[in-house]
Amino acid sequence: MPKMKTHSGAKKRIKKTGSGKLVHEKANKRHLLETKSSRRRRRLTGTEVLAPSETKKAKRLLGLR
Repeated sequence: MPKMKTHSGAKKRIKKTGSGKLVHEKANKRHLLETKSSRRRRRLTGTEVLAPSETKKAKRLLGLR
């Protein structure tokens, strides 16, 4: 059986931490930033742990078990 390929889109967006959690960048920080408040823009910086409902699907795309 051939090796399973990692999903290219998922590997660019999701990273695995040392403890095994999956983290991703927050959405809505790419464009149209003038209309968003400074408070909202600050809140959107950094990474966030992936939702538990999506971790199973993401692990499968990344080839993790």
